[in-house]
Amino acid sequence: MADTEQIPESIVELVPNFQVLRLPMVTRFRGITEREILLFEGPDGWAEFSPFTEYDAAESSRWLRAALEFAGLLPGAAETGSSAVGQSIDTSAQSAAAVRSVAVNATLPACATSEVESILARYGPVSTVKAKVAEHGIDSLPGDVERLREFRRLFPSTALRLDANAGYTLPEALRACTEFAEFDLQYFEQPVAAVEDMARLREKLDGLPVILAADESIRKAEDPLRVAELGAAEVVIVKVQPLGGIAAARSIIEACGLPAVVSSALESSVGLAAGAQLAVTLPRTPMSREILGEHPACGLGTGRLFVEDVVSADLSLRPVDGQIPVTRIVPDPQRLERLAVDPGRFDWWSTRLQECWSALRPSLLSSRS
Repeated sequence: MADTEQIPESIVELVPNFQVLRLPMVTRFRGITEREILLFEGPDGWAEFSPFTEYDAAESSRWLRAALEFAGLLPGAAETGSSAVGQSIDTSAQSAAAVRSVAVNATLPACATSEVESILARYGPVSTVKAKVAEHGIDSLPGDVERLREFRRLFPSTALRLDANAGYTLPEALRACTEFAEFDLQYFEQPVAAVEDMARLREKLDGLPVILAADESIRKAEDPLRVAELGAAEVVIVKVQPLGGIAAARSIIEACGLPAVVSSALESSVGLAAGAQLAVTLPRTPMSREILGEHPACGLGTGRLFVEDVVSADLSLRPVDGQIPVTRIVPDPQRLERLAVDPGRFDWWSTRLQECWSALRPSLLSSRS
């Protein structure tokens, strides 16, 4: 780990070398067809810093904290409980050291009904699928219902999760829940934006068999606690980068007390490796078993959404038979060169990296005082 006394003003002193890549996607997802990421190497291995381009420095600084922690470059990280892959952390029946893979769900984007089968075929056999809905808010509802009916025709026994990315108003969400209830959902992720509206929606469901999960409502350490306090959801979706790293995510899950599912922030295999490390340490509770089953699928199968990754397909964290390995990833040097962004985008990310470090650094300094 980096020396706790060394918190330089310039990020270049911690990360002198980094790569910025553009990964083409198989299909449009989250409104983009290419994903830009920044990679660097530290004492513990390679890490990924990839906040979406529209995020400001304050929000993105948590993503940088996560990347520095995973690389072993975060000043004071040894005090946070960060651990290398494979450290033994007890779960209900086994330690993380004994777990070599984690189950993942397939992801079905907002696509044409005719594409459902071919898109999911890329994942191979999986136990769980997460379908994106509400791409254009409530206007997408007829197409979403049609797509889900086709999904259920093809996969009648596969567990189904929905994700609206906070695309509805409260009345629209209630209407959507009524329509979607027929599809035997495992849970419905973030139908509305505000935590308070999530809580109101749960009250209004009135016996509908729809379990709510919070994702966008959870970006800071205090958010899951508020979700639990208000009864806004029964499941929390956690992502390593937005929450500030593996250690922070573990603490949040423990404090929240709700079943958790680890999900991807649309990362390369380098970023997915951090998510897999967190996933193997998730606690198993009676409530998590009731809602998610004995081996809950994580949302870490998004490597299938990229045309190319930072390593070859056989070394990547693309799911095979619904599983990804728990390992670290070393990028292929030839791919680093081939997928590199143009000089203008590299400069943009270089500036952004320093801005995010300047936003993060005060919290690191205050934690030492």
